[in-house]
Amino acid sequence: MREFTKEQLAEFDGQKNPEKYVAVDGVVYDLTNVPAWSGDNHHGNVAGQDLSIAITHSPHGKKFLDDKPVVGKYIG
Repeated sequence: MREFTKEQLAEFDGQKNPEKYVAVDGVVYDLTNVPAWSGDNHHGNVAGQDLSIAITHSPHGKKFLDDKPVVGKYIG
């Protein structure tokens, strides 16, 4: 499984690379094909970051990630 540093994860913000990855609780998810993430941000959250805290404030919570592809491990 690929490991991502903070700098490496930042490359997958949908701008530098077309893929949109986010980290939550040490796991990196691919949200590239999620329609709600098709713009520059999703309710102010930007791909390429650790959203472990932000997702706890979302109405859907971590359950949203249950069926999303895992692409690696976040090591910060």
